Order: sequence, then structure tokens, then C-alpha cells
Amino acid sequence: MGTPVIIAVDAMGGDHGPQTVISGAIAALEDTDISKIILVGRKDEIEAACSRGGTLPPGYMERIEIVHADQVIEMDETPTTALKAKKDSSIVVGLNLVKSGQAAAFVSAGSTGAVLAGGTTIVGRIKGIARPALGVVFPSTKGYTFLVDAGANVDAKPEYLLQFGQMGACYMEAIMGIKNPKVGLINVGAEREKGNMLTKEAYGLLAASNLNFVGNVEGREIPLGAVDVAVCDAFVGNIILKYSEGFAKGLMGMLKEELMSSTMSKLGALLSKHAYGRLRKRFDYTEVGGAPFVGLNGLVVKAHGSSNDVAIKNAIKQCSKFIKADVVGKIKDMIAIERAEEDGI
Repeated sequence: MGTPVIIAVDAMGGDHGPQTVISGAIAALEDTDISKIILVGRKDEIEAACSRGGTLPPGYMERIEIVHADQVIEMDETPTTALKAKKDSSIVVGLNLVKSGQAAAFVSAGSTGAVLAGGTTIVGRIKGIARPALGVVFPSTKGYTFLVDAGANVDAKPEYLLQFGQMGACYMEAIMGIKNPKVGLINVGAEREKGNMLTKEAYGLLAASNLNFVGNVEGREIPLGAVDVAVCDAFVGNIILKYSEGFAKGLMGMLKEELMSSTMSKLGALLSKHAYGRLRKRFDYTEVGGAPFVGLNGLVVKAHGSSNDVAIKNAIKQCSKFIKADVVGKIKDMIAIERAEEDGI
């Protein structure tokens, strides 16, 4: 038996309430060897949701714990103000469980701003990491690409982008098993001289690093699998993320409309039903579950606000893989090596 894996989950976060989160948590317990899930939130609401969901499978009550948190940070609240005013919120209590070591990870579908700000101020950065970043896994024709930063640092410095690339490489090697992952810098052109001051300076840092840096990549190359790690600031990354979500949904809608437009196309759709199903699954965010906030002293995963029980289950499963692969430890080792090289050791 290895070290017990305990994951805290924000039962109050997301659009669908505690019932959906609890269903996802139970599904994760059934599908993994996670030792325990801590549901954080209003105890009476969580217990009521558990009752509505029926009796838990035998033996599962020992693997679920409820930690009461009386307050909830709403989506429209200013993150930093809410974190100070609502110290008994499910987000703050959950993050403190990670900080204290009572949980190895925290999953929330609640306020993105509060989760990111709280992750930095409560859980804290790995020593040597200038800014933690939000990473998102995108499907591509060659597998997956890890986009970082997708939402944490709208204003970035060149050295931040270097570390985003380093952390992204650690993630793809540890979680996806890709040796020496290809790292690219998102830019408006492939040529080195393209871009603004940020990308030009970041290019030099990335090129001089030990990363497998392949240069600038344009946005259209992400779905083609040109790189394993795509580096950018959060202003660019979040636009790519939101556009991709909308594009995938719109494309599937247009495809369905065309397939239903005639008898012949309906017949073709029937014959290709399984292929279309697999394609939809590759673009479905619920299959990934959440975005890890890399660079922290513990694992914090932000799930989509509209996450269903499948997305919550997969976010929790992602935590289990992250913990077992010791991604936090690998990032710490990477920083230690960088420092040693800078000091000439």
C-alpha cells in the first residue's frame, strides 16, 4: 500500500449544486483507489444531497468525509475581497486543507478568480516559481497539447513564460508519458523576430533553456499537434481556450444540422454514428475534468463552472494521476537543477 490519497472537493462550487458534485465524487471513488474524498461546504445541504442521491454503496461512507464551511464565494464577487471577507467559505476551507497537508489536492468548479487567487495566497507557490499558471489540455491530431497559461497571469514577464514552458514540460512528461516534450511559444508568426517585446524576450530565454524548444507556433498549429506544450500569457491563452470551447460546440451543432438535412445524409450519419461519437468525446471538456494550477506547493484543479458529474469524476481522477506522478515534486526538482546551473554547481 502506498501513501493514502486524500482529495478535497468544493461541494458548493459550480452551476448544478452539491448533488452533481457528490455524484461525481462517488463515481470517482468507484473508479479509482483514492483513499478518501473530503466534501467541503454546508453540511446540512451536503447530507441532504447525499440522501436524495440514495444510499451510498457499501463501504463508501468510510471513504467520504464532510468538512463544514458555512459560506460560499459567488461567481460575481471580487476574488481578493471575497477571500478576505469569507474565510469560512468552501474555497478557503478547501485550500487550507491542502496547505495543512490534510488533503493532497483541492477541486472546485466555483469562482475561477477566487480559486486562483486563493491558491497563490493560501497554498502558496513552489519556492523559485515566480507565478503559478493554469494549464489546459487540448485534443490534437497527434494526441494532446498542454496550453499554459490559460487564465492566471494576464500580465506576464518573459521569465514567467520560461517557467510556464518548464512546468508544462514536467506535466506532459509525468502525466502523458511524453519524453522530452516539444515546447512552442504562441505567436503571430513562426519567425523569431515576430511578436511583441514579451514574446521576443521570452523566445530568447526559451531557446537558451534545456527545454526541447521548437520556436514560435501560430494558433492554428495547436489542433494539428505541432507542439506538446504551448506557452503564452493568460490574456492570449484564455482567448484561445474560450474560442476553442465555442468553436467545438458550434462545429458539432453545424455538423448535426447538415447530417439531418436530407435522407441520404441521415443514412450516412447512421453509418458513421460511432465515429462521430468518438469525435465528440475528444472535444468534450468533461472527459478531462479540470485545469491544474501548476506551480503551487500542492495541487489545485479548477473544474468548469458547468461541470456535470462526469466532469467532476474526471477532475478527481486527474488529481489522483497528478499526485501519483509527483508532478509537484518534479517541478521542485526542475527548479533546483536550474538554480544549481545558474550558480555553476
